[in-house]
Amino acid sequence: MAAGMKHLSKTFVWILMGLIMLSLVGFGAVNFSGSASSVATVGNQEISVQNFYRELQREQQALQAQTGQFIPLSQLSALGMDQQVLSRLISIAAIDNEVDQLGISIGDENLLKEITEIPSFQGSSGEFNRDTYEYTLDNVGLSEREFEDDLRRESARTLVQGAMMVGATMPATMRDTITSFIGARRSFSWVQLQNDEMAMIALAPTDAELQAFYDSNPDLFTLPETKQIAYVQLTPAMLMDQVDVDQDALQTLFDQRADQYQSPERRLVERLVYSDDEAASSAKAQLETGGTTFEALVESRGLALADVDMGDMTIGALGAAGQDIFSAQVGDVVGPLTSDLGPALYRVNGRLEARVTLLADVEAELREELAAGRARRLIEQQSEEIDDMLAGGATLEEIADETDMQLGQISWTEQSREGIAAYDGFRQAAAAVTVDDFPAVEFLDDGSLIALRLDTVLPPRAEPLADAYTAALQGWNAEQRQNAITTEAEAIVARTKTNGDFDEALTVTTETGLTRTAYIDTTPVDMLNQVFEMEPGEMRIVSDGNSTVVLRLDEILPPGDSDDLQAMSNALEAQLNQALSQDLFEAFVQDARTRARPQVDQQALSALQANYLQ
Repeated sequence: MAAGMKHLSKTFVWILMGLIMLSLVGFGAVNFSGSASSVATVGNQEISVQNFYRELQREQQALQAQTGQFIPLSQLSALGMDQQVLSRLISIAAIDNEVDQLGISIGDENLLKEITEIPSFQGSSGEFNRDTYEYTLDNVGLSEREFEDDLRRESARTLVQGAMMVGATMPATMRDTITSFIGARRSFSWVQLQNDEMAMIALAPTDAELQAFYDSNPDLFTLPETKQIAYVQLTPAMLMDQVDVDQDALQTLFDQRADQYQSPERRLVERLVYSDDEAASSAKAQLETGGTTFEALVESRGLALADVDMGDMTIGALGAAGQDIFSAQVGDVVGPLTSDLGPALYRVNGRLEARVTLLADVEAELREELAAGRARRLIEQQSEEIDDMLAGGATLEEIADETDMQLGQISWTEQSREGIAAYDGFRQAAAAVTVDDFPAVEFLDDGSLIALRLDTVLPPRAEPLADAYTAALQGWNAEQRQNAITTEAEAIVARTKTNGDFDEALTVTTETGLTRTAYIDTTPVDMLNQVFEMEPGEMRIVSDGNSTVVLRLDEILPPGDSDDLQAMSNALEAQLNQALSQDLFEAFVQDARTRARPQVDQQALSALQANYLQ
């Protein structure tokens, strides 16, 4: 019987071990020492779990250095960074697969040369050190074989990339076309008609004219989407009469701010220190005889006035020299006097009288501050009860009847900034509220309490002419003024074409050789764009809301030959060549990925995320 139990125990142990091994299959897929240790295969290349995990950690460290905050790997995964890392590794593996098929290798001698030239592997003598090599690799968790294989592959990839990118040159036509566009120049003349220069008799439109203007400009008289919002509000100001502020609290706050309200008498002082009394006395004697100035003495010491400026000083801060300095007049130089740095001359540049503030002077201000603070605390105490009432189904109207909160209504749009809409917090709540939301209490920046309800949403709609009468009248007058200006501009164009030049009475401005990037103040924004669309001799009228310009293109000039333009052209050529090279290489990588047929082990990735990215 005992032998049977012993045999049964062995059998149970083996079954248990089998179950444990089966449960570890998923974990084994990402075990750094397990056999199934790859997350993807790309052609004949494998992306190991170690490599994928290491690249994720590098991404984590880079983000931490950039943001100054630790970002866990689980958050990187939630942001999709793990997929970006995997895609990058697949591209690298695709290139390695292509390199293997092409039979490209740098060889052992070149590999050894690259290793010995890496500064991290060199000792104090500046030459390759074997111990340093092993120590450095051990610190980053790489074996010599892993590092050398990585370096061999990276060098081969660099050879392929160089072969793809070197010599790729964008046709000069593109560079020249862009350079010519940027550097193109125009010479033109223009006459400006300011809107406020057009003298007009104020006219009153007929009802029919105003209605016609209103009907033809619907965009000017369309009201935006409007939310009809009911709200209750409780502000600290509403509770001020319920708050008592005793005299002791006022005195305590006043005493706490003594430094703010009380300021002793001070002097603006400069101090020039000498090595001994004899040197200081000699300098003072030169000042008294008029042989020099304080500024000259400072300069002779190789100093600037900023170096000797002490700022505003109290009598106590000046130590033993304080009494003499405070007895001097503004502009006097006193000394030599003792200082903590040695004998010194002091110049008094200004006098600041003592400032004494009595409690009575600031009592109203302090009382209001204390009352507001206590009122905010009262609001905080009431907020939970009010929120419970709302949660229990009480309406805003009932809240206003049963509490200190006041009921209000507002027609709110995104442009609303008056009344309660002046609060950022209210505008944010109003923008977010929907008809399905139940009112809930929210705090504003000043401690106020609000709750709001959306009653209805009015879609964009025409504002009645009666409500928009003033705006319509202003718009009609502006249109009449612009029509008059346009008529005058058209007359100028007609006379110029007939006479061959602008009228002598006009103020004509001539511009020579301007490029597209030129800026002419007070002219329409689109003026230069229009200039570069015109032909020589062509005239145009360009207007905006502020001015109207009559243009005449005089001459089309080729790009100049300035050093700046040439430098820009050279930089553009280099940029275009680099962009072409990069595009060619990216196309090569994409083709290599397609032909390598990447296979991602989703089970291994899931196990990795479950075990290491949480």
